Amino acid sequence: MLSNRLVTALAPAIWGTTYFVTTEYLPPDRPLLASLIRSLPAGLLLVAVTRRLPAGDWWWRSLVLGALNIGAFLPLLFLAAYRLPGGVAATVGAVQPLIVAGLAAGLLGQRMTLRVALAAIAGVAGVSLLVLRANAQLDWLGVAAALGGAAVMAAGTVLGKRWRSPAPLLASTGWQLVAGGLLLLPVTLLVEGAPPALTATNVAGYAYLTTIGAALSYSLWFRGIGLLPATEVTFLGLLSPIVATAVGWLLLGQDLTVAQAIGAVIVLAALVVAQRQGGKTDADHRVRSGGRRRQPGGGRSRATRA
Repeated sequence: MLSNRLVTALAPAIWGTTYFVTTEYLPPDRPLLASLIRSLPAGLLLVAVTRRLPAGDWWWRSLVLGALNIGAFLPLLFLAAYRLPGGVAATVGAVQPLIVAGLAAGLLGQRMTLRVALAAIAGVAGVSLLVLRANAQLDWLGVAAALGGAAVMAAGTVLGKRWRSPAPLLASTGWQLVAGGLLLLPVTLLVEGAPPALTATNVAGYAYLTTIGAALSYSLWFRGIGLLPATEVTFLGLLSPIVATAVGWLLLGQDLTVAQAIGAVIVLAALVVAQRQGGKTDADHRVRSGGRRRQPGGGRSRATRA
């Protein structure tokens, strides 16, 4: 349904505001601390509200998904951001829809169509126009980190679709955020050391990242993974650089060039083309792919791709 896509799209739109919040509200040079505070307190809050802990296989599944979506993804993302100009990192990361389509073919029985492949390539081209600068230079460690970040997030998206949690959405979201945050905790202390003294502005920025940038946005994202085909969800992630560029233009006075405007149009067109499966429901995708649904807690989930 269109409403499910629009609700899911709110998550990458929120993530697109992260750059503005980070530069304007947070202490400098503390990306891992921002990732830790964004994930662990949000996860603990959701677990406390739902009062639900994992059971059975979901102890290790939550750890795997939390590592992929948060604990491994965020350090790789920030390593790429430090080693590469932001435009290069975003452009490399835009290959994620292609990776998801490939993984979905192997794990979910979803056939990769020419339409999806072309839309994914167009998405990379559009993001490059939107954020890439002519003087950008490559650092191969940074490129590897950006590709690694796209790969682990893609794996988390596909496995999140394959493993359907029997718990309420907020509870399973909290499990992943706690797992990812606990993995980030020693890395943050080792790399960045103890947190600095925080101002009221810093606290406000971290509060936004914890409540809106993590608890709300990840709940919406994981909801979308459960309701929509994985490729459709991952294409919605291309909204992040569009929102980041728009926020920079509106709130930071950054220039908006014709090339960036064209890039935004290309990205939006790729996103629309990738969503053209229209009103097909999750059951429609399951029937087409031949997947079966087991009882909650089982190893297989609905194979719901087209």
